[in-house]
Amino acid sequence: MSVAADRLASSGCAPAGWRWLDQGRAADLDFAHDPGAARAGLEGAFAATDVIVQPVAGREKKLLVADMDSTMITVECIDELADYAGIKAQIAEVTERAMRGELDFAEALDARVALLEGLEEGAIDRCLAERVRLMPGAEALVKTMRTRGALTVLVSGGFTRFAEPVGERIGFERMIANRLLIENAMLMGKVAKPIVDSSTKEASLLGAAAERGLDLADTLAVGDGANDLAMIRKAGLGVAYHAKPIVAAAAGARVDHGDLTALLYAQGISRAEWVLT
Repeated sequence: MSVAADRLASSGCAPAGWRWLDQGRAADLDFAHDPGAARAGLEGAFAATDVIVQPVAGREKKLLVADMDSTMITVECIDELADYAGIKAQIAEVTERAMRGELDFAEALDARVALLEGLEEGAIDRCLAERVRLMPGAEALVKTMRTRGALTVLVSGGFTRFAEPVGERIGFERMIANRLLIENAMLMGKVAKPIVDSSTKEASLLGAAAERGLDLADTLAVGDGANDLAMIRKAGLGVAYHAKPIVAAAAGARVDHGDLTALLYAQGISRAEWVLT
């Protein structure tokens, strides 16, 4: 913390006092003047350390809008589902390119889902049970924010058959995702339209904020892929979580090392205040 204060001073940011949010794990360090200079002076300066720079006022948010795949859970569901059809490598390559922003999201989703035509519906439940794991810190983040009065919304470019049980388990109030079309217990290779994409995520953030009468400064959005960028840019605190380079470069805040509880620290919520059950 002494080194961090020195770096802030060198950046012209007038460091003040600091305090632990979690002994040895997370701390707040106050400073004055230019947030951009502070971020530049601190990001990357310490090994395995995340730095989030923001105003003190209004740091606790009243709306959370979150991505699911590789954000609230550890996998990309469509890639894992494809493994049951024996085509994971083929689909995962397209997923990765879409998340890096190299492909149109809706077109890429249609193309991948088409390859799943004829897969037994039961593979969805098997995948959910065998492959889907919650991201560390997901439950603490959502349940703590919800207990403190925030609206929590899961908006996924994936599928309702995953998002609904995952969202319920984590504690989200609302879940929005794409619906796989199924006939005779077989995937039809299609999703219902319109597709939940980047514009849907942005609209969900703006709509929920308006519904609650919130300024965008009171909102938090988190995701990892290119289809999360629009909502991340609009949110008061937009976080790129272990994200693709295009997202990490554009987001106002990055979490590259910690788990999702870093977003509680970012709001000034100490470990003693977390809701863990």
